[in-house]
Amino acid sequence: MASIKNLKRDINYTLGDIIGYVSEKVDLKGDNKEVEAIIDETINTFDALIAKINAKGIENKKAHYNGVSADLEARAKELVLKINAL
Repeated sequence: MASIKNLKRDINYTLGDIIGYVSEKVDLKGDNKEVEAIIDETINTFDALIAKINAKGIENKKAHYNGVSADLEARAKELVLKINAL
């Protein structure tokens, strides 16, 4: 990993793209509770990952940030699968 700045940027871009993609699925005539739930889950994921990055007292920073990156990838895949199931 190059830097914390790049990791934060990856989180922002990835989850932002997911929100943009799910927003395209919005049906203006119908019920959008499922879409809103996915957007809320994406925002909660963003908050949780940023909180992990900003955690203090980490002993092995490289392993910690690699774990955050892996969490981002796993959560993004889960969210995309939920979007595709709509």
